[in-house]
Amino acid sequence: MDDLTPERPAEAELTQRMRELLQRIARAGQPPFWTQTPQQARDSYARMAQLLDFAPTALPVVDDLDCPSRDGTRLTLRRYATRAADWQAPLPALLYLHGGGFVVGSPATHDALCRQLALRSGWMVLSLDYRLAPEHRFPVAFNDSWDTLQWLAAHGDMLGVDTQHLAVGGDSAGGTLAAACALAARDAHLPLALQLLFYPGMGSGHDTPSQRRYAHGFLLERDQIDWFFNLYLRDPRDADDWRFAPQHAAEHRGVAAAWIAVAGCDPLRDEGLAYAAQLRRAGVAVQAQEWPGVTHDFIKMSRALPEAEQAVEAAAQALRAVAPP
Repeated sequence: MDDLTPERPAEAELTQRMRELLQRIARAGQPPFWTQTPQQARDSYARMAQLLDFAPTALPVVDDLDCPSRDGTRLTLRRYATRAADWQAPLPALLYLHGGGFVVGSPATHDALCRQLALRSGWMVLSLDYRLAPEHRFPVAFNDSWDTLQWLAAHGDMLGVDTQHLAVGGDSAGGTLAAACALAARDAHLPLALQLLFYPGMGSGHDTPSQRRYAHGFLLERDQIDWFFNLYLRDPRDADDWRFAPQHAAEHRGVAAAWIAVAGCDPLRDEGLAYAAQLRRAGVAVQAQEWPGVTHDFIKMSRALPEAEQAVEAAAQALRAVAPP
C-alpha cells in the first residue's frame, strides 16, 4: 500500500454476520462492564453468556467435584465426559479455565462450550471455578489454576483421569492462566500433552497494532481491558509478572505443545500470534490459526457465527491428535 492509498476501515474487515451481530448488541443497550460494579458485571455476563452459545448438549457424565487449594479453600470442578471413567479405563483430561478478565465468568457461563469440547474430543473436561477479582487479586486466579492442575496430576486417577495425558486450556483470561500453568508445569517437571488457548491475553499493554486498530467497537473495548486489569492486579508491577503476562517469562523452551486460536478483529490478536512465534523460536511445537472477520469471544457465538463451531471442532481435533480417547 502506498502513502496515497487510504487504509481500509477496520469495520470493513468484519464478516457480514459479525457486523450484524455487533449492531444487534449495540441496539440492546447493555451498560458496559466498566460502568457497573463487579457483581453487576458478573450478573450481566451470566445473563448474556448463553444467548448465542451452543445449545447445551446432554452428556452421560456432568457433575460437580471439588479439590483443595493452597490456603485450604475447596475449589469447584465441573466434570464433563462422554462415558464413565475409572482407573481401569481412564480418559485423557483437559483442565478448562474460563474467560472473563479475571473478574467475571464461571463454569456456568462456559457450560455449553465445555460440553461441546467433551463431546467432540472424547476427552474428559474439568472446568474450574477459580476465585475472581477484586475480592481475590493477582495471583489468586493463577494459584487456584496451578494448584488444581497439580492436584489432578497427583490424584486425577480417582476421577478417571489418564494422568499421562493431561492438558490445560482456556479462553481469553482463561487462556492466559492456561499458558502460565504450562510454564509452571515445565518448571515443576509435570508433563502436559497440550496447552489449548483461545484468543489468550499474553501481554500487559496497548502497544500492538491490533490493540490500536480494534480498541473500540469490536466487543472487547480498551476501557474494559483496563477495568479488568485494574481490578485484578495489586499494583502496576504485577503487569510484568509471567503469571499475568506469559510473554514475559524468562524462558519458553520446554513448555508443552500449543494450539492457539485468534480472532481477526480482536485487540488480543497480535499478542496471541506473537506468543505462537515466541514458542516456535524456543523449539515448541505450535499450531496457530486465525479466524478472520470475527471478534473476541467468538467461540461463544455459535448460533450466529459458523466460525465458532469451526474453532471448537479444530480444538477438539487438536486434543484427539495428542491422545485419542
